[in-house]
Amino acid sequence: MTTRSRRRRRPAAARLVLGLLAVLPLAAACGEDDPYAAYCDTVSEHQQELTETLASGGEAALIEALPILRDLEAESPDDVAGHWTRIVTTLEQLEDALHDAGVEPTAYDAADPPAGLSQEQTDRIAGAADAVGSERTLRALATVEQQVRDVCHTPLTL
Repeated sequence: MTTRSRRRRRPAAARLVLGLLAVLPLAAACGEDDPYAAYCDTVSEHQQELTETLASGGEAALIEALPILRDLEAESPDDVAGHWTRIVTTLEQLEDALHDAGVEPTAYDAADPPAGLSQEQTDRIAGAADAVGSERTLRALATVEQQVRDVCHTPLTL
């Protein structure tokens, strides 16, 4: 073998190695599990319970659904994690406001707040409830619902 033919092979071999290095990450990604599998499993595990919990309606139902929503937030993919955090945090703030006021979520009526609440407690509960129903929170909920349909091919609730 001549020196000239060895020189031609080196660039060809280098191109081959570089080509393989470029393809390896793609091949490895194809062999990995679905990055949404755990999230979609969590959605499936909680669909029925979430549907039943939310069927009772109102903000009390959302607070009752918090453990499920926290599980979904914990498994959520990066592209919607912030939206899940928005939903869960907003509901936790309402839950905290009601708890600190000593009021059960199912017993609270904004039109007729329980006797003995201070104006500060009433205002805090009202502010937290407004945040739950805010456009920003509703958009976050719409985003996660659509994302569940797109990646898990199922609705969030049945």
